[in-house]
Amino acid sequence: MRIRKKDLEIALAKVPVFRDPKAALEQYPTPASIAADMLFNAYSNGDVEGMKVMDLGCGTGVLSLGAWMLGAGMVVGYDVDPDALETARECARSFGSDAVFIESDVNGVAEKADTVVMNPPFGCQTRRADRDFLDKAMDSADCIYSVHKAETLEFVTERAEDRGRRVVYNKIYKYEIPHTFSFHKSVKRTVDVVVVNIR
Repeated sequence: MRIRKKDLEIALAKVPVFRDPKAALEQYPTPASIAADMLFNAYSNGDVEGMKVMDLGCGTGVLSLGAWMLGAGMVVGYDVDPDALETARECARSFGSDAVFIESDVNGVAEKADTVVMNPPFGCQTRRADRDFLDKAMDSADCIYSVHKAETLEFVTERAEDRGRRVVYNKIYKYEIPHTFSFHKSVKRTVDVVVVNIR
């Protein structure tokens, strides 16, 4: 085994957060604990090591770099935000990673992968943003690991079934959202999120 889950979590905690988070893109950092558990589950299922892994809406690269640490054969992260991509590239260099980061809107992604990992926008600021990510992921790979608001699990399940797919696994986590934008009323807020594996 390349790396223990706890060591993966410790390493991912070193990935920088957004320098200038943008509300419209719902840029919140993926907690290292959730990222590590999600990726280690994918790794245990044979969906990472030696595989081409694509990270849609990669942000600063936490899922991309985690997949690389777990032995992915190739890692490609896509994001529309050049500032986030600059941070991801800097972090990749510091880690010695060969992960590739490309600037593109999710709908402009044309390549395929073995596995997609993603923590897409939840669709709170930009309506239907989560649908675009789900649809592109299902266009791009046979196996998807994705983070969503727990209350949307039924929608995600139905969306997958409409495309001839199934949610074969789901797990609920507590996701702490720090006070990031002016419209946030509290220091931090905890929401329930669900990680799904779609096949």
